[in-house]
Amino acid sequence: MSEPMVTALGHAGLRIDGPGVRVLADPWLSPGGAFLGSWFPFPDNSHLLTPEVLDVDLVVVSHEHLDHLDLDLIASLPETVPVVVPRYPSTIMERRLRAIGRARIVVLDAWQRYALNDHDWLTVIPEQCPMSHDSAVLFMISGHSVMHTNDARISLAQARRAMTEVGGELDVMGVQMSGASWHPVRYEYDEVERERISTIKRVGKFKAVTRLVRQVQPRLVMPYAGPPCFLDDDLFELNSGLHPGGIFPDQGEALAWLADRLPTQPGARLLPGDGIALDRLEVIRDPHWDGFSLDSGPDERRRYLADYAARRRPAIEAAWAANPQPRPGLADRFKTHLESLGTLSEYFLARIGMTLRFDVTGPYGGVWDAHIGPGRVVVDLDGGNGHADYRLTLDGRWLDGVVTGRTRWEELLLSLRFVARRQPDRYNDYLVGLLKHADRAALRAVERFEAARDPEETTEITVEGKQVRVSRYCPHAGEDLAETGVVVNGVLRCLGHNFEFDLNSGSCLNARCDPIVVKPAEEDYEEAV
Repeated sequence: MSEPMVTALGHAGLRIDGPGVRVLADPWLSPGGAFLGSWFPFPDNSHLLTPEVLDVDLVVVSHEHLDHLDLDLIASLPETVPVVVPRYPSTIMERRLRAIGRARIVVLDAWQRYALNDHDWLTVIPEQCPMSHDSAVLFMISGHSVMHTNDARISLAQARRAMTEVGGELDVMGVQMSGASWHPVRYEYDEVERERISTIKRVGKFKAVTRLVRQVQPRLVMPYAGPPCFLDDDLFELNSGLHPGGIFPDQGEALAWLADRLPTQPGARLLPGDGIALDRLEVIRDPHWDGFSLDSGPDERRRYLADYAARRRPAIEAAWAANPQPRPGLADRFKTHLESLGTLSEYFLARIGMTLRFDVTGPYGGVWDAHIGPGRVVVDLDGGNGHADYRLTLDGRWLDGVVTGRTRWEELLLSLRFVARRQPDRYNDYLVGLLKHADRAALRAVERFEAARDPEETTEITVEGKQVRVSRYCPHAGEDLAETGVVVNGVLRCLGHNFEFDLNSGSCLNARCDPIVVKPAEEDYEEAV
């Protein structure tokens, strides 16, 4: 290829081409979808599943989520093709790759360069807090820089270092502006409350990305990684574009938001197969999409998705077939599995301290209460009595996949194949962290990270015309509140993950989280004394 190119593969997938460089980055092309047959790329990118697109020298994958780590696709590539992954406290990515026969796995430390040839390279930029194992990938190709953020919430400081690494401005920056969450869409809220929460999350995500793009000012910004689409009948109405709002905006909505807030920032909306010629920063459109529009309205979106669902019906049926009704003994297997999680981290158990009720439907189900923390996990198989802080209602076939090791907890949660309720309605990141990692090394890394933070370091914000000093770093994931903190109706909201803090007491209002420091600015404090 004479001119270096970035080609969109759909979702967050990219192909990077240059002289002597052919790389797939987070490709998701396999027709089976992800997360128990729940997620599929939108729009359908199967026309790219060709020998020409898959003829590459290298694959790089940012993290283990199966809409990025396409195991079927990677297994089909020649054994000589190496797979580059970031180093995380957990080795789950390497283990999953070895399980499909990949022997050439390259594990990179943060900012470590991997040479693509004599001149070009890539590196990985993990999120600062190890609670989330997400990374951006930075490419230098024929003198052009490409920041592929994937799902990572990189900080402004990390973006500035990336610019230093490439010796100037970023040419192309891909940004993830669509949510990947089961909250609030699978919670027992009424429609008004569900949309209120969805709006907060959608706008919070948009604002966080806008702040980063405003500071970085790439030559071209490209929203991607969403929305997924849901083709199973049970989930179909969750699709973006069928109803107003929601937490799954498409690339067009994301780009329109950026264009409105950053009118001088060049941006591009790419569909699968569209590319960017890096020398000219010109978008080359894939003729496959002639006559297709993201903005065609809900009726056309529904027709397109219904046709897409019909094409993927075998894959959806295969996901159900791979998760049959459980055999006898599900309750005992569940009890053994969940109580084993209680041996992994006293630190996490102490910060959970709740009862999680499982209402398991289908054969061999029941109502089972898991009392998590402060010192251990105890499962009561005769549950249903007394208060439960969380409740999950789900088919036993999906739960059986987790307790037998066929499925990971986060894959089940991202599948959206459950209904949840929490009382009080406060998020507990430690519960989600325990389930999604289920790994002693990963949990210890979070404990070390949180113990090393200086809770007394502060930054100054303006509240109703007065200067107030608050903790510099969000106690949840270490986001720099000088960058991600906004004051909304007298509440400090961290745009990193939408945690909210009372500006009188410092306490977290919507999640289990340590408080922030709140005190007057020095000059106001001296006057008061």
